[in-house]
Amino acid sequence: MKRTAMAERKRRLRVRVPATIANLGPGFDSLGMALELANTLDFTWQGIASGSEAEGPGEISFSVSGEGCEEIPPGAENLVLTAAQRVWERAGRRPTSAHVHLENRIPLARGLGSSAAAIVGGLVGANALVGSPLTPEELLPLAVELEGHPDNVLPALRGGITVGFALEGEKGRIRALSLPPPRHLAVVVAVPEFPLSTLRARGVLPHSVPFSDAVFNVSRASFLVAALALGRLEDLGAAMADRLHQPYRAPLVPGLSQVLAEAQRAGAYGSALSGAGPSVMAFTPPERSQAVGKAMQEAFAAHQITCRIIITRPARVGARVERMTE
Repeated sequence: MKRTAMAERKRRLRVRVPATIANLGPGFDSLGMALELANTLDFTWQGIASGSEAEGPGEISFSVSGEGCEEIPPGAENLVLTAAQRVWERAGRRPTSAHVHLENRIPLARGLGSSAAAIVGGLVGANALVGSPLTPEELLPLAVELEGHPDNVLPALRGGITVGFALEGEKGRIRALSLPPPRHLAVVVAVPEFPLSTLRARGVLPHSVPFSDAVFNVSRASFLVAALALGRLEDLGAAMADRLHQPYRAPLVPGLSQVLAEAQRAGAYGSALSGAGPSVMAFTPPERSQAVGKAMQEAFAAHQITCRIIITRPARVGARVERMTE
């Protein structure tokens, strides 16, 4: 097949993709939430190839600025480019040449879904670039395959608060539900200066847990979803308790229990490890967010841990194309 008529016009689009928090305390590997903190990706391309001309990787380049830019690989191992190539392979269409620039605002390896944002941003941008042949439902299994589990990529795609899981024995099938976050809810995140890889954080988890701990988490996770759906913010504290992952990861995050306790003492509704850590998040009334952030920072400092505070809100919208020009 020949290249399409639009082949030599330079075009641009921008994708905004949110940071995410997985687990939300007791919802290990199943609950997630999008944040207003977000990355932007600018795609610039010229020409679309299809059929036999779309075979091969094409001429794709990548650049990055912002948070941790020196740590993000620019080559083929980059998650944005890996995700983009996956879409173009599936669609049978690709740009003849393209450049992707990432403005990174999500801290890396801190439990805020930086890898999920890269994957989802690459998928959504690459899909829009070739005319959106894949539906969001078709993008989700690709995202889960690249990330490994749905709890971060799902809210990055859909926004809001999400619940999802992969169906056993049915590769690529994900069951997922979303609900809008309560209004007038702030999220305070204490981000320690040291990174913590998901691989290391998973490495300390046991292969089995006591039955009583499993029951504890099922009840809290169920109660947490109900409290969020009903806007019962005063119930979030008890609902966010966990026995499946936080106790085992606590040695990797010095002062974790004190930070959680001080956040609630300062007025947070509830607090938890953010994803796999080391960041700690707290749901707070907006008017208490500064005080909660200060209390969390001081609690970390008491354990000789320097951290910064990010004050944000749950995002009701997931990854989206913000701008497309010719």
